[in-house]
Amino acid sequence: MIILALSILLSTDTLATSSHTIDEVVVVSMAGEGRKRSAKGQVASIDEHLAELNHVNLVRRGSYAWEPVVNNMATERVSTTIDGMKIFYACTDKMDPVTSYVESSNLQSILLNSGLNGNPQSTGNIGGSLDLKLRRIGFNQPTRWANVDVGYETNGHLQVYGADVAVSSQRFYTNGGFFFRHADNYKEGGGREVQFSQFQKVNAFVNAGVKLAERDVLEGTFIFDRATDVGYPALNMDVAKAEAFITSLSYKHQWTEGFLNSWETKAYYNHITHIMDDTKRPDVEIHMDMPGKSWTSGLYSLISASNARHEAQMNYDLYYNRLFADMTMYPGGAAPMYMVTWPDVGTLNTGLALTDLVSLPHQQTVRVSAKIAQQWQKLNNQEGYHALRVFFPGMKDSYMQTTGRIAANYTWQPSHWQLSFGMGWGSRAPTVTEAYGYYLNNTFDQYDYIGNPRLKNESAVEVNGATKWLPSPRLTLSVEGNAFFFSNYIIGQFETRLSAMTVDAEGVKVYGNLNHATIVNTSLTAHWQPLPWLTWNNRLNYAVGHDDEGDPLPLISPFTYTSSLTFAYKRLQGKVELRGNSKQVDYGKKYGETATPAWAIGNISAQYTLSIHEHDLTLRAGVENLFDKRYTTYSDWCDIPQKGRNIYVNISVQL
Repeated sequence: MIILALSILLSTDTLATSSHTIDEVVVVSMAGEGRKRSAKGQVASIDEHLAELNHVNLVRRGSYAWEPVVNNMATERVSTTIDGMKIFYACTDKMDPVTSYVESSNLQSILLNSGLNGNPQSTGNIGGSLDLKLRRIGFNQPTRWANVDVGYETNGHLQVYGADVAVSSQRFYTNGGFFFRHADNYKEGGGREVQFSQFQKVNAFVNAGVKLAERDVLEGTFIFDRATDVGYPALNMDVAKAEAFITSLSYKHQWTEGFLNSWETKAYYNHITHIMDDTKRPDVEIHMDMPGKSWTSGLYSLISASNARHEAQMNYDLYYNRLFADMTMYPGGAAPMYMVTWPDVGTLNTGLALTDLVSLPHQQTVRVSAKIAQQWQKLNNQEGYHALRVFFPGMKDSYMQTTGRIAANYTWQPSHWQLSFGMGWGSRAPTVTEAYGYYLNNTFDQYDYIGNPRLKNESAVEVNGATKWLPSPRLTLSVEGNAFFFSNYIIGQFETRLSAMTVDAEGVKVYGNLNHATIVNTSLTAHWQPLPWLTWNNRLNYAVGHDDEGDPLPLISPFTYTSSLTFAYKRLQGKVELRGNSKQVDYGKKYGETATPAWAIGNISAQYTLSIHEHDLTLRAGVENLFDKRYTTYSDWCDIPQKGRNIYVNISVQL
């Protein structure tokens, strides 16, 4: 049986009415508190929080800004939002996923909807959707408080400094903070330094809210994030600057009587600038400048209603995004060469989503969701448009697509059991890279890629289900999984009639549609608490993916396992963990992927909290990759090695 589940129940003060509509969550912090729910606490990166989610893997091109993968599907098939806001990366090489533009200090939680049963603001979420919920102090909290955090890691000399403050009253609140990270090159297992793996980042944010009336609230957000001198050992270039401005303003009204609960309308704007840099690389044959920019403005309006049997939501959203990227090459002794790689594509998307959670007798529920969206795209740069027309005569400079999704999940919770299954269908339009990219080099397979404006929309049918057994409050066993059956699967295909432009590239691929493809994911988890102070958690995952010729798709996870023992005694907590992968047997050789060997590593961590004059001071320390194992995972781009032994220590003070 193909299986997927609702895996975590959340407290109502954390997620309010959304608690019944998500599949999994990582709680980064509780509202009004500075302490984090991670072994590294406040100084943990967003990537480390994402790694805690069952359906999520991470593609790593360096030690910064890892790309989230949900159900073994990457960015193209995953919708990532920040508080419901659409944000699009500005790098043609995906060096800057949306998750890289926030910090742990500004997050309350990361919500995952696995597969097609996505959150209302998501679009094109065949693999799933991630929503990064920002942390707001809220009203009627302690009048004033502050947090200070300092962290250090030996491998790469990573330094982390952060501070955030908050003020709250009955009618007004504000919280804001500043975070700084700096890392040198890290060392792989055995002690060899991995060149071009350094980075530096600053992040500042302000959230504020005011009560216009007893049940009317106006809230605003501003985030500034800037990363500089970011090395990417798996790529040919590094990043001189990745900078984001993210703003929003929302109005929310709540009802206390009747079936209507709340109505929230939010308007937002964000601007991202990304500049690649190869000036620090030795022996560069042709120096290149490769800037990229992304502008997005949008809004959504979400109304929630409920009665004894229904919890319903209706959401309307609209956004306009522009993506532009170009490249200038400077061959020695010759005139510069210029080309447009993203031809200033403007995308206007508008959609309507409906969800309803229906309560039935005998502990049964049914959740149904649907969304339809209309999308218009316009190529605003004539030079880029005419360059693509060389390969696609007769192509237009504007296109319109219709996408949608519909899904239903049934859950039954008899005594000591939870059973669920569901089905869904969804489609997505090609991304700007897939439709209009121009000679984009992919270091994974060493091919130059060209977009295809004649691509069909990709679609998939999902089947999912889960079985969870709870024989006692101290023991939980669950099996879950899903299967996706694709039509018109989009992937790069060999084009022997074209010549590569990038030095050392093996050839050219043009994006095309496969008739069909399949991805299947399964997992087994076990939670056992043999003693009040001791917990044993285990998780096993296995996935397969094949194209229409039966060949393995690239970047599909092999068998993975995690086992950890956690103990807690008064103010002391500790954890011992074993993580590993089996040897990669089915890998996408056809798509340039190479096999990775089996590996296993051990981690240990501990934390202790002191109260000094009504202030909490938390000390954390740990060792990752305890035995200094040299290893690489299937999702490490170009097989760059992971960190060797890493000792970390950090201090968090709540004032």
